[in-house]
Amino acid sequence: MYSDSGDDRQQQPGGEVGELHGAAVVLRPTTATDITTLDRIVREPEVAAWWSVPDDYRDMLAILCHDEVIGAIQFSEETDPEFRHASIDIFLTARRHGQGLGTDAVRTLAHWLIHERGHHRLTIDPAAANTPAIRSYRKVGFQPVGIMRAYGRDHRTGGWADGLLMDLLADELT
Repeated sequence: MYSDSGDDRQQQPGGEVGELHGAAVVLRPTTATDITTLDRIVREPEVAAWWSVPDDYRDMLAILCHDEVIGAIQFSEETDPEFRHASIDIFLTARRHGQGLGTDAVRTLAHWLIHERGHHRLTIDPAAANTPAIRSYRKVGFQPVGIMRAYGRDHRTGGWADGLLMDLLADELT
């Protein structure tokens, strides 16, 4: 179900990513032609409530369903051997919410980060009020670690919002 085509394009320092195939989605490095679509998606009110407009989409992977770009996912890696782990962030067009596609994208990237990049632990940090995202991440196997108070900007109010730190150990990936 999950495979890396071996495209060997750079995602993050040290994180070469080709095309990754999930059950229903394909993840691939973004291209210049994806930027307009991704910029439109991140500005949708349902997405903008949780995401800032990125400065650059080049370090992301486009999420495709039936060859249509429906969002983006990104990762970062801590490479210090004492604290080695990776983190994930994702956004998906509102019209594809609730269809399991975000869960599939997170699971696909998590699988690659664990089995190809050798991470034993992954983190994700949704807004504590973003219950649909939290539910999706739990389906992959992420567990709540704790609330990070006043963690990030609340794009709805302009104030600070709590975040929920969640993590997944390699043997917990579902």
